[in-house]
Amino acid sequence: MSLQDKLDEYKVQFESSLPPAALAIMHRATDDLRHSGIMERVLKIGDHAPKFALPNAQEQIVNSAKLLEKGPLVVSFYRGVW
Repeated sequence: MSLQDKLDEYKVQFESSLPPAALAIMHRATDDLRHSGIMERVLKIGDHAPKFALPNAQEQIVNSAKLLEKGPLVVSFYRGVW
Protein backbone atom coordinates (compact mmCIF):
# COMPACT_ATOMS: atom_id res chain seq x y z
CA MET A 1 0.00 0.00 0.00
CA SER A 2 1.42 3.38 -0.98
CA LEU A 3 1.72 6.27 1.45
CA GLN A 4 -1.08 8.08 -0.40
CA ASP A 5 -3.33 5.01 -0.07
CA LYS A 6 -2.60 4.88 3.66
CA LEU A 7 -3.34 8.59 4.06
CA ASP A 8 -6.59 8.26 2.09
CA GLU A 9 -7.64 5.31 4.25
CA TYR A 10 -6.82 7.21 7.43
CA LYS A 11 -8.83 10.20 6.23
CA VAL A 12 -11.89 8.03 5.54
CA GLN A 13 -11.64 6.41 8.96
CA PHE A 14 -11.10 9.72 10.73
CA GLU A 15 -13.94 11.51 8.96
CA SER A 16 -16.35 8.64 9.57
CA SER A 17 -15.72 9.00 13.32
CA LEU A 18 -16.74 12.67 13.43
CA PRO A 19 -20.19 14.10 14.03
CA PRO A 20 -21.56 15.47 10.72
CA ALA A 21 -21.61 19.06 12.03
CA ALA A 22 -17.93 18.91 13.02
CA LEU A 23 -16.99 17.40 9.67
CA ALA A 24 -18.89 20.15 7.84
CA ILE A 25 -16.99 22.82 9.82
CA MET A 26 -13.65 21.20 8.98
CA HIS A 27 -14.49 20.95 5.27
CA ARG A 28 -15.70 24.55 5.20
CA ALA A 29 -12.49 25.75 6.86
CA THR A 30 -10.41 23.77 4.35
CA ASP A 31 -12.38 25.24 1.45
CA ASP A 32 -11.97 28.74 2.88
CA LEU A 33 -8.20 28.24 3.02
CA ARG A 34 -8.08 26.97 -0.56
CA HIS A 35 -10.13 29.94 -1.79
CA SER A 36 -7.88 32.37 0.10
CA GLY A 37 -5.09 31.84 -2.43
CA ILE A 38 -2.81 30.14 0.07
CA MET A 39 -2.19 27.20 -2.26
CA GLU A 40 -0.39 29.48 -4.72
CA ARG A 41 2.02 30.59 -1.98
CA VAL A 42 2.99 27.26 -0.41
CA LEU A 43 6.23 25.46 -1.21
CA LYS A 44 5.90 22.91 -3.99
CA ILE A 45 7.73 19.62 -4.39
CA GLY A 46 11.35 20.40 -5.17
CA ASP A 47 11.23 23.95 -3.79
CA HIS A 48 13.80 24.98 -1.21
CA ALA A 49 12.55 26.36 2.07
CA PRO A 50 14.06 29.62 3.29
CA LYS A 51 16.78 29.39 5.93
CA PHE A 52 15.49 29.83 9.45
CA ALA A 53 16.40 29.79 13.12
CA LEU A 54 13.57 28.81 15.46
CA PRO A 55 13.22 27.50 19.01
CA ASN A 56 12.64 23.78 19.44
CA ALA A 57 10.49 22.16 22.13
CA GLN A 58 13.24 22.82 24.70
CA GLU A 59 13.45 26.52 23.70
CA GLN A 60 16.88 25.98 22.10
CA ILE A 61 17.42 27.82 18.81
CA VAL A 62 17.72 25.43 15.86
CA ASN A 63 19.41 26.74 12.72
CA SER A 64 18.37 25.10 9.46
CA ALA A 65 21.63 25.91 7.64
CA LYS A 66 23.68 24.11 10.30
CA LEU A 67 21.38 21.09 10.17
CA LEU A 68 21.57 20.97 6.37
CA GLU A 69 25.35 20.69 6.64
CA LYS A 70 24.73 17.21 8.09
CA GLY A 71 22.37 16.11 5.29
CA PRO A 72 18.73 16.37 4.21
CA LEU A 73 16.33 18.06 6.60
CA VAL A 74 12.73 17.28 7.47
CA VAL A 75 10.85 19.99 9.34
CA SER A 76 7.79 19.16 11.40
CA PHE A 77 5.65 21.81 13.04
CA TYR A 78 3.29 21.05 15.87
CA ARG A 79 0.66 23.21 17.46
CA GLY A 80 2.05 22.92 20.96
CA VAL A 81 -0.01 22.60 24.11
CA TRP A 82 -3.60 21.71 23.35
